[in-house]
Amino acid sequence: MMNKLIGPFSALGLAMAGVTLIADQASKWFMLHGLHLGAGDIITITPFFDLVLAMNRGISYGLLPQDSELGRWILVMVNLAAAALFVFWLRRARSGLLAAALGLLVGGALGNAIDRAAYGAVVDFISLHALEWHWYVFNAADAAIVAGVIGLLYDALYGHATK
Repeated sequence: MMNKLIGPFSALGLAMAGVTLIADQASKWFMLHGLHLGAGDIITITPFFDLVLAMNRGISYGLLPQDSELGRWILVMVNLAAAALFVFWLRRARSGLLAAALGLLVGGALGNAIDRAAYGAVVDFISLHALEWHWYVFNAADAAIVAGVIGLLYDALYGHATK
């Protein structure tokens, strides 16, 4: 019965989700409570990497900012629904790459959902830049989501060759 509910790579994906979630929440806790960064404070780590606190009330890149409680909780529900869909997909994963990618997406979505529920916004703090070009400020969950999407794309394009 259990084998019908859990695919052969589900444990890998769930472990990846757990590691991602722990790393994300630990790094955000450190930024908020360890470094005590305030809005506008910048800690320069390298010539291309700063730590700067940004509370993102919107979705990716700060789009569609939600300042109302209803908007906040709608975004929490969207994050949770996405995580649930990825877990459902994970049950059917037939490769380690696909399971790991889905785990990254689950962990990232849950990490950002926790932020929205706890703080009303996603805690972003990683700022990368070169010359006059600045990337948007992001966090470990966002990086995991991007890596997960890249993994999904790779699996979709080349996964059949590795099976």
